[in-house]
Amino acid sequence: MTRVDFLQAGKRFEELMELAALGEEVIIDKDRKPFVKLVPLVVKPKQRHFGSARDLIVIADNFDDPLSDFTEYM
Repeated sequence: MTRVDFLQAGKRFEELMELAALGEEVIIDKDRKPFVKLVPLVVKPKQRHFGSARDLIVIADNFDDPLSDFTEYM
């Protein structure tokens, strides 16, 4: 946990944001009392919906045919 005075926080704000983003608890004191806690913003990933990629992916008719480049390996 990192605690810093309100006036010092302004000078070290970028460093404190990085610490909070890495999971460190950062408390900013004002008049020697806890005033603010910095926490990282957690963004939820978008939920996938069944069928949302319909017509975006096309599989060629010869998808399963052997590749001509690899006939010598077969």
